[in-house]
Amino acid sequence: MPTFPKSLTEMDAGTNDSFGNAAARLMDAALGKIPADLVVINARVLNVFTGELPENCGICVKDGKVAYVGTGVEEMADSDTHVIDAGGMTVIPGFIDGHTHMAASLVPEEFLKYAMTGGTTTIVTEVFEGYFAAGLAGVTDYLAACREQPIKIFATAPAMVSISSLSAGIDTEDLQALLSRPEILGMGEAYWQEVLQHPERYMAAFEMVRKSGKTLEGHTAGASEQKLAAYLAAGISSCHEPISAEEALSRLRQGLYVMIREGSVRKDLEAVSEIRHKNIDLRRAALVSDGITPEALSRSGYMETIVQKAIDLGFAPVDAIRMATLNVAEHFRMDLQIGAVAPGRDADFVLIPDISTICARCVVSRGKVIAENGKLLVSPRPHVFAQTAYNTVRLPRDLDAADFAVTAPDLEPVQRVRVMEMVTDLVTREKIMDLPVINGGIAADPENDIAKAAAVNFRQDPGRCFTGLVKGFGIKAGAMAASGAWDTSDLVAVGVNDADMAAAINRVSHNSGGIVAVKHGRVIGELALPVLGVMTEQPMADIIEANREIKSAASSLGIGFPDPVLSLLTLTGAAIPFIRLCEQGLVDLKTGQHLDLFA
Repeated sequence: MPTFPKSLTEMDAGTNDSFGNAAARLMDAALGKIPADLVVINARVLNVFTGELPENCGICVKDGKVAYVGTGVEEMADSDTHVIDAGGMTVIPGFIDGHTHMAASLVPEEFLKYAMTGGTTTIVTEVFEGYFAAGLAGVTDYLAACREQPIKIFATAPAMVSISSLSAGIDTEDLQALLSRPEILGMGEAYWQEVLQHPERYMAAFEMVRKSGKTLEGHTAGASEQKLAAYLAAGISSCHEPISAEEALSRLRQGLYVMIREGSVRKDLEAVSEIRHKNIDLRRAALVSDGITPEALSRSGYMETIVQKAIDLGFAPVDAIRMATLNVAEHFRMDLQIGAVAPGRDADFVLIPDISTICARCVVSRGKVIAENGKLLVSPRPHVFAQTAYNTVRLPRDLDAADFAVTAPDLEPVQRVRVMEMVTDLVTREKIMDLPVINGGIAADPENDIAKAAAVNFRQDPGRCFTGLVKGFGIKAGAMAASGAWDTSDLVAVGVNDADMAAAINRVSHNSGGIVAVKHGRVIGELALPVLGVMTEQPMADIIEANREIKSAASSLGIGFPDPVLSLLTLTGAAIPFIRLCEQGLVDLKTGQHLDLFA
């Protein structure tokens, strides 16, 4: 099995040699003084800098780097050189996913088995999931799992935006430790509302990132022009939230790199694709996944599918390819290393039938062939997570039905209650309702689609619990609970039976993370996610089957949302309007203020 670099220093040199020695070898290979390790002949090689696609071209690779692109590469080979005859096929740079969330169900080893076959050679992922679960130790353990893999995996330091004051913000020493790591390219998405409402939480961290020469990734969903300008004044460099051509154009005009999402949570590419009619420069536009489910990854592929869809929607093929290669590399200031098939860059490239057909016939990463015709030729490196990674999502005690009681504040038989109402499967709004008091408290009312929603902290104040009410979730019986609740160190549950809510939360805790559906005290669907509370080492097929069972279980409880688990997890999110909950109570995202349950 091929070996892969341990660090970016080695990645940049291609070997363990000093830069000078490595550069000298690359220069000698370009001049034909020493033989190439790999050459590609009879190819059309896309030049992403100029948009040219010359025929009868070749590539010379030495020590994992491109030494030369042009004619006459046959003379740079000897008997030990690996020769790839492209037979007239097109060579393009390996794809870069500039914004994703890899730590969602799959450990890196399993994710890469499916992500590497289609031409993706670099991934930039958020890692805040690890910090919410286990702090710096959780993040560094995950980063260790991403090292020495057949393709490059970079990350952004977590901004730790949260509606919970217990979870918000990253420790200064932790941030400094992460920024000192070469695989950390900047700070991840920081929601504009939080930054403008609580600048004191973020400005010191932003300054550290800027001084490190790294990027500040943005999240500008719903920001007006004026608020967007204020947010950008903090040094934000990108946004992956535009959902229309108009929003994308607005952000491009203000100098942002605009990342167009086409993944499992959001599919914005078709709507944003109208921007191609605006006759503008697209060099600050990028294509990203923003996360992809195991089902979608297994069924449809990864970045190659996104690039193909962009072409099918009418983007010029060169523009579409740039948006998943050079543009992303330039944003992260890595275009001297990745993003192009050019001298001095990593030898990351893909052979495809023609410029409009994104079907990987051969995938090369750092000069090694890692996949051919959809089949992996190398195996991702397994990682043994620290034992502490399997014990992050644990409550100090089992909860019972009484922990989910909503006690009335006085003896009045009817109380005015502030309820989270589901406007869509993700968006909520405030609804004030007059609800009857039964046995001293407010009960769920499934006949009127009123359920309880609870958040239970497992890290900073383990066991601290808040229970509110949600209308429109659809649940008619039992309960669902999960770890990985967005932007918090909480477990989250929805149910119409307090005992079932307790059973579901307890089961998640006993599993050290995961998703559980309970009906009449019995588990009817579950997926244990014991690694940092968000991942499992199970194979892809088992995860897909468990997710299918969970969706079926959710349907049997009455939940009809397209992705019931996502609807559950986002109840704590700090970015999706308008009312959210955490272990401290309800929060109005417009103002950032906590709201009383009883109005």
